[in-house]
Amino acid sequence: MRQCPGASLLLCTMGERKGAYVTHQELSKKANELRATVLEIVYRAQSGHPGGGLGMADVLTVLYYGGVLRHDPSRPAWPERDRFLLSNGHTCPILYAILADQGYFDRELLWSFRKLGAPVQGHPSTSWELPGVEVSSGSLGHGLSVALGQALAAPVMGGRYRVFVHISDGECQEGQPWEAATAAVHHKADNLCAMLDWNLCQIDGPTTEVMDTGDLAAKFRAFGWHVQEIDGHDYGAIERAFQAFADAQGSGRPTLIACHNVLGKGVSFMEGDYAWHHGAPSDEQFKQALEELGAAS
Repeated sequence: MRQCPGASLLLCTMGERKGAYVTHQELSKKANELRATVLEIVYRAQSGHPGGGLGMADVLTVLYYGGVLRHDPSRPAWPERDRFLLSNGHTCPILYAILADQGYFDRELLWSFRKLGAPVQGHPSTSWELPGVEVSSGSLGHGLSVALGQALAAPVMGGRYRVFVHISDGECQEGQPWEAATAAVHHKADNLCAMLDWNLCQIDGPTTEVMDTGDLAAKFRAFGWHVQEIDGHDYGAIERAFQAFADAQGSGRPTLIACHNVLGKGVSFMEGDYAWHHGAPSDEQFKQALEELGAAS
């Protein structure tokens, strides 16, 4: 496998994207560009959920830009594409930012976020047939079940695709994710990779105070999942976790990447503050946030 000097060796054999050999510095720069877009989406709409997307940006940057996900923006319905599902759909500004940047649709569409009749709503919806959106979300807790169904469909349909799903710690307070977790192990869905946004924040407060779910990594491990527990902002750890998923193909075990993320990562006044689970920045806050992300004009 070819490696560029000074570059991190990513998972290019796993994907079919060009230019997948990039440095951690390049990934970090792209992640901050996406964070700035998330903030602009929410700022222009004066509505939305910015904190989660800022925290998830590093993991999703490696997924989409690091050679992990097999996908082709020019062929969004390509049967052999890997699927990415966003279960915690309120964080959709980060998904929209990525899809627009990758060329799935025109960037100008982002500024219609949450407007009546716009396809970029506060939760992703397949009813708008927005390229790159694989599943509708709304009530949390359904995504893991849908992802499992798609993963089990792959061999039935003669496909080799894998399914990546982003879930949140808050939705693990519900029962359905655990039914899906049990079924995934029973059905040996080793082409399924769940990424857990373990930021300990939800709209009503810290998850430990709303309903403490305890050690989620240990729970998934006890269910029989192949679990990688990582710092969700450490690019080396993220890459190794995705590589471990690739290495687990054929093991009969689904993979969970439990990501210790910081809500609002990259913006000092948002970091770790559950109040920024939802809410739009003021003019001054928006300006400060862009400066901190190195995106000020």
